[in-house]
Amino acid sequence: MKQDHFKDKADNWDDGAIRKSTPIAIFEAIQKRFSLTKEMEIMDFGVGTGLLGFLVAKEVKKVYGVDMSPSMLAKLKEKNTPECFIEAIEQDIVKEPLSLSFSGIVSSMTLHHVEDLEAFFTSIYKNLHKDGFLAIADLEKEDGSFHSDNSGVYHFGFKEEDLREVVKKCGFRDIAIENITTINKPQKDFGVFLLSAKK
Repeated sequence: MKQDHFKDKADNWDDGAIRKSTPIAIFEAIQKRFSLTKEMEIMDFGVGTGLLGFLVAKEVKKVYGVDMSPSMLAKLKEKNTPECFIEAIEQDIVKEPLSLSFSGIVSSMTLHHVEDLEAFFTSIYKNLHKDGFLAIADLEKEDGSFHSDNSGVYHFGFKEEDLREVVKKCGFRDIAIENITTINKPQKDFGVFLLSAKK
């Protein structure tokens, strides 16, 4: 039985200003780089409760929300409406890749929970249409103090050159990594970047 690291966090996940403001900053950064249209089907990897996914869903044809936490996906499903809907998929797409293909793949603060980055980027490369886009936001390199509990955390943020190398090796082009916002926590400030790329 796999462990749901977010079981005790799901109910209150959407509370707090940081939880709300960070996905908005990420969404706005994605919109600056890529045109979201009503013809697009998008994957939100690590969709959680849909804080980023529902913003994207308003602009595109459909969002598929992929996550390994059943409790987070349960909260997501509660928020679905006929007007703004995310199709939830509970799956480890590194071990069991999806057969679907997408115009774009977005992700908010999930990459540091992915153990094998090369396997992940190789897998999602196959899920993108030709010229499809990748927009992944996560933490800049940090000292491990971002999370109070680091279970299920495989990377304390990322160095730009290391991440760029992996993404390039997996076939992506037009790779850009830039700071888009800062998360202010009592212990310190943490930079958040957006990695954008094309297939």
